Amino acid sequence: MGGRIRVLALCVLRQGDQILIRQMQDPHDGLSFCRPLGGGVEFGETSQAAVRREIREELGVELAEVRLLGTLESLFSYAGRPGHEVVLVYAAEFADRQLYERAELPGQESDGEAFLATWRSLASFDDACRLVPEGLMELVVTAT
Repeated sequence: MGGRIRVLALCVLRQGDQILIRQMQDPHDGLSFCRPLGGGVEFGETSQAAVRREIREELGVELAEVRLLGTLESLFSYAGRPGHEVVLVYAAEFADRQLYERAELPGQESDGEAFLATWRSLASFDDACRLVPEGLMELVVTAT
């Protein structure tokens, strides 16, 4: 990565005390972490447009009521490499309310990798599955 800062837009989709996350594992140390859906902001694209595009690409659905919760800066290590991200965190709702009835939603990354997005209670995040980026929990809790 060598000194590159990534700009991300993440989407907090909430249902009561649960948020929609993707659970991942660091291939270097095997530790699990959980993150809301979203991804990189492309050149010439606003972060709000990016979060809408990412959810459309990953889940094939549209968002409503998109609003900025805040910005976080994340310094981390993944796959044995240091990372640096500026993360714009948005809260939104599904345009199709029926999606809230599903326990999990199939998703697909831009590289074709399939994943399952699941609802997870805010109280369930711990060292076994951290909620990232750091500071996200505080943003989500104070937004209620």
